[in-house]
Amino acid sequence: MAAPPDTRPLSPHLQVWRPHMTMVASISNRFAGVGLMVGAFALVAWLWALAAGPEDFANFSALVKSIPGQGVLFLIVAAAGYHFAAGIRHLVWDAGRGFSPKVADLTGWGAFVFAVLTPLVIWALAGA
Repeated sequence: MAAPPDTRPLSPHLQVWRPHMTMVASISNRFAGVGLMVGAFALVAWLWALAAGPEDFANFSALVKSIPGQGVLFLIVAAAGYHFAAGIRHLVWDAGRGFSPKVADLTGWGAFVFAVLTPLVIWALAGA
């Protein structure tokens, strides 16, 4: 006979665990994947505007060059940088290394730093 629903123990979840770097990095990697999907849709919109003609492409270019457009581009490139760094981190883990708490925290922070530096470096190179 099954126990009534209110007496069964609950599995630990976010309200039970204190956030730690590995948890935050894992969740952030999923958000970065969603950001990359937004980037894929933006790429399709850019190609669509390019194929639609000069007027549509000029309108799309104006949108991308606006401050909100630049913010979205920054976030898309940051998501790509983070997802790349997190992928390298997981490759190292697949090799059986980097599991100590200090190294896992350090590589998690490194992925966030890489995510911020990636668009900054690309913007600096594009402006040069």
